Amino acid sequence: MLRAFGLGLTLFAFWLALSGHYTPLLLTLGVVSCVLVVYLSHRMEAIDEEGVPLQVSLRILAYLPWLLKEIFVANIVVAKVILRPQLKISPRIVFFHGTQKTDLGRAIYANSITLTPGTITTGVNGNEFEIHALRAADLETGEEQAMDLRCSRVEGS
Repeated sequence: MLRAFGLGLTLFAFWLALSGHYTPLLLTLGVVSCVLVVYLSHRMEAIDEEGVPLQVSLRILAYLPWLLKEIFVANIVVAKVILRPQLKISPRIVFFHGTQKTDLGRAIYANSITLTPGTITTGVNGNEFEIHALRAADLETGEEQAMDLRCSRVEGS
């Protein structure tokens, strides 16, 4: 019941943020649509720990500023590579072992890698992540291990 209420509250807050109109008719339609989605989610048995990850919500708020900083730094590195042809690229595909225990944690880790410019997750097999990097030097900084640890904290393991 708590997860259903959390889902409804999250959906309505998101609806309010995107709508920008707060007339009684539109607020009523927003509430009705959110209640309908929660009802359908309940009927589909999608309101569980992975479907509505309330346990992750506060921890992800602490993770996002760090991820945004990493994306910004990686953007600068990739821009330097593009703007200075003398900086050679050395593309590599490597495999990293993740420590996440849930599918949600693995998805957060794989997407975090892909969001960081210069790297992309090309495959996931269990806890093995296949990562393509623009420069081999970027793989030797230990950022993937730091990201792995932070993503494991987000999922709660």
